[in-house]
Amino acid sequence: MSSRIIAIVGRPNVGKSTMFNRLIEQRKAIVNETAGVTRDRNYGKGEWNGVDFSVIDTGGYVVNSDDIFEAEINKQVHLAIDEADVITFVVDVESGITDLDDAIATILRKSGKKVILVVNKVDNHNRIPDAQEFYGLGLGEIYCISSMTGSGTGEMLDALVELFPDKDSLEEEHELPYLSVVGRPNVGKSSFINALIGEDRNIVTDVAGTTRDAIHTRYNKFGHDFMIVDTAGLRKKPKVSEDLEFYSVLRSVRTIENSDVCLLLIDATRGVEAQDVNIFNLAVKNKKGVVILVNKWDLIDKDTMTTKKLTEEIQKRLAPFVDVPILFISALTKQRVHKALEVAMEVNANRKQRIKTSELNEVLLEAIETYGPPSVKGKYIKIKYCTQLPSPTPAFALFANLPQYIKEPYRRYIENQLRDNFNFTGVPIQIYFRQK
Repeated sequence: MSSRIIAIVGRPNVGKSTMFNRLIEQRKAIVNETAGVTRDRNYGKGEWNGVDFSVIDTGGYVVNSDDIFEAEINKQVHLAIDEADVITFVVDVESGITDLDDAIATILRKSGKKVILVVNKVDNHNRIPDAQEFYGLGLGEIYCISSMTGSGTGEMLDALVELFPDKDSLEEEHELPYLSVVGRPNVGKSSFINALIGEDRNIVTDVAGTTRDAIHTRYNKFGHDFMIVDTAGLRKKPKVSEDLEFYSVLRSVRTIENSDVCLLLIDATRGVEAQDVNIFNLAVKNKKGVVILVNKWDLIDKDTMTTKKLTEEIQKRLAPFVDVPILFISALTKQRVHKALEVAMEVNANRKQRIKTSELNEVLLEAIETYGPPSVKGKYIKIKYCTQLPSPTPAFALFANLPQYIKEPYRRYIENQLRDNFNFTGVPIQIYFRQK
């Protein structure tokens, strides 16, 4: 199962972060006139013409000094090349071709990777002739855009999605379910897998970030048969300074994309942290099943309310998607480790289930009759029919006379009805309102 990862490369201050924000359609990267603001590596999800992809913004390559070391850029670009499916190389029309642009272009030409050459800051027609010099980099067609205003990005995205493997080859199902173990560094992912397999397959140390690579293990015991993947820890962004860590983040993103269910480990001694929520959202955006495992439970002083309190805290941080199994485990004492597997397999089954159209209509039309969509500007919205779409993950279409007027709270109401009547625990659901 391959995936679609785009890496944005280029020297500092050419507008990579602005372009990243445009591709994922939100202001996630900090955009500033100062060169080299992006020290960390951002990642997010984008979509164009029905094609989903992950975007990695590789940052500003500044090494604690005023000098930009060519060697450092080399390293960064090589890492992006290794893991991405398509590279977008961003250059700046205002400065023309610089030595650094030349150096990056040479690496990209030798790599044999698919490259889209983007000339940024072409915000008026007078600048198009200036952009022609970038053909001199020998990377084929140039795409003139202004990531600030968005002009030209449509043509660039059309070209980008053409370079991805076709959709059918992406959505072929694994023969075996893939479970990935994800979480921040040092939450005990490798210990969890060792407890499961009963052998020290993975190196376990107290140093955060020992696992640099995704390790695949086939598990065929106690009536279960699946692949389990230990990912490198996803580190909180300002700490992703080391190149290997950037590589780990890329790997973790790819591992999440290619798995069926993500087992998200949280450290009981530290509670839910922002990075846990980021990883959770990444799995949900990729429409993966999720099971939350609160590890190191043996280290906590407990009373009768501890589990309830922590469960509520986790649900509050993960809202609005709270229909997720939460288990309290200890990889060290093996407490509930096998239970975690059973729950993961149940979530995998929930993710694949198909609801009969007659059953679905019976449940949802009754719910719609009880509480219909609010009227907008005196117009009444009528939903007549619902069906499950033939997609690999649960998605439903509801056909209405005025679908454009149905707002998010009503979508959530429909999702809650689905969850109350059918078992979709641990699984994100897509709901579409369409013209009947």
